[in-house]
Amino acid sequence: MVQVEIHETARPRYPPGFRLRRGWNWGWLGLLYTSFYMCRYNLSLANPEISRQFGFSREQIGHIISAALLAYAVGLIVNGALADRLGGKRAMLIGAAGTVVMNLLFGAASFAGMLGLFVAIRALDGYFQSFGAPGMVKINTAWFARRERGRFSGIFGFMINLGRFGIFTLGPALLAGFSVLGVLQVPPLHWRWLFWVPSVICVLVAVGVAVWVRETPEQAGYAGVVPDTSPSDPSAVAEAPGEVRARIGEVLRTIASQPVVWITAAAYACTGAVRQAVDQWFPRYMQDLYHVDLRSAQFQFLAFLIPFMASAGSLLAGYVSDTVFKGRRAPVAAVLYFTETALILLAARFHGVTAAIVFLVLISFTANSTHSILGSAAPMDIGGRRMSGFALGVIDSFQYFGGSLAGIVLGRLLDQNLGNYFYFMAPFGLIGGLLMVAAHGKFGSSRPRRGAQPS
Repeated sequence: MVQVEIHETARPRYPPGFRLRRGWNWGWLGLLYTSFYMCRYNLSLANPEISRQFGFSREQIGHIISAALLAYAVGLIVNGALADRLGGKRAMLIGAAGTVVMNLLFGAASFAGMLGLFVAIRALDGYFQSFGAPGMVKINTAWFARRERGRFSGIFGFMINLGRFGIFTLGPALLAGFSVLGVLQVPPLHWRWLFWVPSVICVLVAVGVAVWVRETPEQAGYAGVVPDTSPSDPSAVAEAPGEVRARIGEVLRTIASQPVVWITAAAYACTGAVRQAVDQWFPRYMQDLYHVDLRSAQFQFLAFLIPFMASAGSLLAGYVSDTVFKGRRAPVAAVLYFTETALILLAARFHGVTAAIVFLVLISFTANSTHSILGSAAPMDIGGRRMSGFALGVIDSFQYFGGSLAGIVLGRLLDQNLGNYFYFMAPFGLIGGLLMVAAHGKFGSSRPRRGAQPS
């Protein structure tokens, strides 16, 4: 077993082979989470097709969206604590199995066409998907030191956006038809295939995770390489050196008692409202207002730029918070929120396809930047390897409580007037920025926490 001592205030130096093994681990986890997103954002492409087939209004589609987001939010709290108890790998595989089954059922529900059935299936899918983020972040907390976590959050954001790019590329091809190597011609498929094909991809990647992913460096033969910065609980005793599991009572006491968790969570609700407004509705917004076809060059350009710029924002925000701000997340997030507010207000004033493309891309850049540093780096900082699952669950749940407003509420507003789209988002950027100003200096310090022990 390899043993080294790492100080959190210094740039980590690792033994030979560690970074390669970590990259292999992270690659499989990232691909599984990418497939989760392909099974999630398929609904935004099927949105207008479902409405046309069954006569659903935007508000009725919003019920499906809100049900999934609310179930995801509640699931994050429950499954965050479960991930700390069960381990991140097991949590991710449970989530993968659940989302595969629910996506297959959602496609099959097209033969019934009942709104309540769509709502119920998508809500269960939201619950199962909520195993993914706590599980992945919990595993990677054990593999990344504090001063690397902002950059990890950027890669985390990249994998999310790879999933969005994947479904926004694959989805229109499935709906329009395509050829394979110029030999096999696949005709246009029903929207149900938007749910069935990503399920197959998720199954294949989940097998790789089951075989090759390890929960901790210790399990891969690298003992003591990444120090454990989990907050201490006087009543708790670690079960073994390098242990990543924690008792649920211990987790609840330790994480829920920290005010910074709730400040970050409230700001993250603002991120969720804006992010989901863009992600869930931009295809339909472009179709309904500007009559942009999903197969057109304009839509494909937008579908490429949104995840590309969102990834760039995630990577840049994580790098800046790690290097310029020495692991502090709040100052970076505050600037992003206020910039986002200005962009949203400008978007509401300028009209046309080109303006919509420009502002949707820029808003996505800011929303996904705060999404990565508050949704993954901050919980890792707060919870450490033993409690990051629940820390993420609490904080991330608020993103989806806020995001659920982009379902029924935004759907109703869009039924009234498509011009309400950007005005819905504006207050959330401002509130998020003010909360991060209030949080400045309260979390993200590069100093180790009192009571933290190296593994």
